[in-house]
Amino acid sequence: MRRQDRIMSEERALELLKTAEYGVLSMINTDGKPYSVPLNFVFDQKNSIYFHCATEGKKLRALEMNPEVSFCIIGKVQLQPEKFGTLYESVVVQGVATTKLSANERMEALDLIVKKLSPDFYEKGIRYAEKAFPNTAVIRLDINTFSGKSKSM
Repeated sequence: MRRQDRIMSEERALELLKTAEYGVLSMINTDGKPYSVPLNFVFDQKNSIYFHCATEGKKLRALEMNPEVSFCIIGKVQLQPEKFGTLYESVVVQGVATTKLSANERMEALDLIVKKLSPDFYEKGIRYAEKAFPNTAVIRLDINTFSGKSKSM
């Protein structure tokens, strides 16, 4: 990173991975061009991030062709118009996406997603996930590297 004074602590970067609600997955499309899509996600607090999506589509085709991806998470942002600047925090993950997961791993990932994004509706969320399961794909992003950057709040 060019600006050493903007390096985020590993502890804060991991906290952002645990708590942020969405990020942008970037990959190379089947036509060789960049393709990015915003997604909800869950960090397994080990070394992987999970996403869910439909069982067909542009994203899955791109990942099958080239599973190397980047995922960018944006934390707090505060514009400072009077200073022509922005206070911010972000984490960028590099890794490999896997789309062929066992049914058990897929359901465990959906369970983590419901616990993170709908904790007050857990029972209803699990029933929904079970009902939608045949039409739901899950992607696991195995993290190779990550780095956080911030301009202090």
